[in-house]
Order: sequence, then C-alpha cells, then structure tokens
Amino acid sequence: MTLENKTPDLIPSAALEFTLQVEGLYAALLRSSPGAATHEEPNLGGKLLYAGELAAAARALLVAANIAGAASLAATADADAQKQAIRDGVADFLVNSLDEALRILKNEIRKHETVAVCIAAAHQPVEREMRERGVVPDLSRPIDPAPQAPGEALLYWRVASAPAQWLPKLDAIALDCLPATPDPESRAARRWLRLAPRYLGRLAQGVRVLHCQLNVAKEFVACVQSKVDHGEIATDVHITLTSNQEAFFLKISPR
Repeated sequence: MTLENKTPDLIPSAALEFTLQVEGLYAALLRSSPGAATHEEPNLGGKLLYAGELAAAARALLVAANIAGAASLAATADADAQKQAIRDGVADFLVNSLDEALRILKNEIRKHETVAVCIAAAHQPVEREMRERGVVPDLSRPIDPAPQAPGEALLYWRVASAPAQWLPKLDAIALDCLPATPDPESRAARRWLRLAPRYLGRLAQGVRVLHCQLNVAKEFVACVQSKVDHGEIATDVHITLTSNQEAFFLKISPR
C-alpha cells in the first residue's frame, strides 16, 4: 500500500513523550539482560532494579521495569512526588525504610513477580544503607533508551472516542501483524503490546506506541483500514508512522 502525508494529528505531547521514553527504556532493559531473551517471552522476573531518586527519568524507568517484569526500588523525600507515584500507579508501595522495602522486594523477587517500591526518604542515605547491608541491584541507572534500529518504523495510534472499547481491538490487530517467528524483537514487542497499557495507565492518555519493521507497520495500517471500512471499528483512528526520518499522518474514518 502507499502511505501519503496527511494533516498531522494532535496527540498530547507529554503523553507521547513519556510513552516513547518508557518504550525505549523497556527495550534497553531487555537488551541489558541477555538471559531475558531465553524465555518464551522476554522476562526480567527475579531481578532487582534500583532507579535512584524518584524524579521524572526514574518514573519512566520504574514503569519500564514493571513492563519488563523486574522488581524495582526508588526513593524520594518529596511528599508530592511520593503521592503522584502512587496515584499514577508508578509505585505499588510507599514505605518508610529500607527494611520495609526489602521485605516486600524479597518476597516478590522470590516469586519472580513485578513490584515497584518507593522509600519515603532521600536517596543518598538509602543508597548508603544499601551498600552497608550488601544490597546489590541487578540493574541500575543510568540506562540509556535503546536506539531505533535501521529499517525500523515507529507507529503510534489513538482513537477519537471510547478508547477502552476500541484500543484493545487495535492492539490485537498489531499483535496479529507481528511476525510469527520467535525472534527476540517480536517477543519483546508482543510483551510490550500486552502489558504496556496496564502499567502506563492514564499516563499514556490513550496513546499506543510500537517499534516494528516497516512492512509490519504497513500491514497494520491496511488491516485497520479494512476493519474500519467493514464497520468492525466504529470510530476515527489516528495513526502516525515514521520511517527513515519521514512521518506520515493518517486519519481512518468510518464511512
């Protein structure tokens, strides 16, 4: 199919920027742990990530770790940042000491479960206590987002109405378009599509993001067009596809 440049769709920039940051960190976390790719689906279960001070970059890192399956720890003395992390679902638990945090983390790490814990304290004394007690994370900052691979396309999409109804259908289309071959990139993309909506929550404001091969992106656009044309998706679908520094903006509307 041929893609044409159309009028750009306005997706909330903060939501898109955060989602792209999380997606890049997610890919980087999986690449930094080669053992994750040996599973049927990449998984960092059983590993501990320390994100440091719970500022903007650490928030994205905690969400990426959740999607990748790791247990994670951060700290901040900022009461507003603590409340925001719990409200946005970035952290599952807010505790007052490293002892409390380790009790939660050890239990979840043993079960290879995902959990994010924030200690309500400045990060420097927390880090000092971690060193004194021999707590060594498997993963820690800085972790740079993974670069876009050659020949890779970036897709993001949203719907004009009822995102809870229509976005899961679009996610299912994207999953069907991914190659069936069990390569690490496809497995990582499948995990991302399956779990990112859960952990990003309202932070993503109904935006979906996916790095994939250009042929996969084109197949996704064609399948969405077909579903909309046949009345299986009854809302406007806004899609942006970027590849080789070119961007294409599409609005697919019901007849």
